[in-house]
Amino acid sequence: MSEFGFELTGRDGAARRGRMTTAHGTVETPAFMPVGTQGAVKAVTSDELVACGAHIVLANTYHLHVRPGHELIRELGGLHRFMNWGGPILTDSGGFQAFSLKGRTTLEEEGVTFQSHLDGSRLRLTPESSMDIQAALGSDVAMVLDECPPLPAGREAVEAAVARTTRWARRSRDAYRGPGVPFGIVQGGTDETLRERSAEEIVALDFPGYAIGGVSVGEPPEAIARVARFTAARLPDARPRYLMGVGRPEDLVEAVSGGIDLFDCVMPTRNARNGTLFTSEGKLNIKREQYRSDPGPLDPACFCETCTQYSRAYLRHLFVSNEILASRLNTIHNLSFYLGLMSAMREAIASGTFAAFRESFLAPR
Repeated sequence: MSEFGFELTGRDGAARRGRMTTAHGTVETPAFMPVGTQGAVKAVTSDELVACGAHIVLANTYHLHVRPGHELIRELGGLHRFMNWGGPILTDSGGFQAFSLKGRTTLEEEGVTFQSHLDGSRLRLTPESSMDIQAALGSDVAMVLDECPPLPAGREAVEAAVARTTRWARRSRDAYRGPGVPFGIVQGGTDETLRERSAEEIVALDFPGYAIGGVSVGEPPEAIARVARFTAARLPDARPRYLMGVGRPEDLVEAVSGGIDLFDCVMPTRNARNGTLFTSEGKLNIKREQYRSDPGPLDPACFCETCTQYSRAYLRHLFVSNEILASRLNTIHNLSFYLGLMSAMREAIASGTFAAFRESFLAPR
């Protein structure tokens, strides 16, 4: 039986501080989940994730299904043991990856059929098989299979996706036999009427937690913030709320102000590998010539390993020299920045100063 639970421990306006309990530990919210698509957060170890402040990580059902295979991971003791991560794991359903394989996907009521990105073989994902895979992985939170319409999509297409998402959510819920809990997903694009309808239908299925999907496919930041706030207000107060795939620091602050508890995004790790670093003074491109002889720390306000032990000049040298250490040190910093931002928001909510924090953080730099 799952040990899952969630309690609110503080509020400041619509912003919430909470505690999510799982069999593999507690997550203080609002929280950011580093993305470990293939059972690894790129460039860093599990111990380094802990040092950065991570409480929970995300892994990908589709990718682990095609390689190395969920049955192998089950045989080896589950995903926690396989990747040597002792904390909670959330797995997505694989649906977003299937739908993103443009021109190689066939959608039917039973499920979605697509080609493997590895060898082109035909694969089929249904609500039941997605939940079976996630049960084999042993994740603490399993996401239901949903239909995520592309941007742009006409109202009829989005409306059909909302209806199918509800039907698949019911099938996913009924099929789940894993050690954790399933979360439902609300769709509806940027249409508030459809968002409200989807929220009503998914909440009626009584999931332990709820996600807001379909707002990381190219919408402008203003639309993301509006949809997140609108949808969050229509989700149960005593259940965690997860905004899927949204990840600019500004977006996180706006979403927390609207009542969101959980986030994930590849932005901090992908940008780190491309030399774009997030600092207390704004984004910094470490490739620039101006850092060639800069002896200062990357971010004087940060106390991560990268900022306390290495100079901007050295980080630039590593990056332009194509050294693997550049990706490692840059990733450690960007994750520390993101996870530190979440910690700062939790403290601001607890102290009743979140509005001032938000205003200061979003002010032009």
